[in-house]
Amino acid sequence: MAVTRLKRKDRRNKTFAKLDVKFLKLATNIELGSRSKQSTKDQLAKNNAVIAQLTAKA
Repeated sequence: MAVTRLKRKDRRNKTFAKLDVKFLKLATNIELGSRSKQSTKDQLAKNNAVIAQLTAKA
């Protein structure tokens, strides 16, 4: 079976669909009462801990 080359529009859609999936996987839901609990190893959590330490010292 011959492989057909995608037209530019379809190639663009394919890459954008991939990026959308990647973005949605990376997006974390950190609302209170959310089913998906934020990880403690998350970079956001580490940043918040550092900020809390700095504000406590000040």
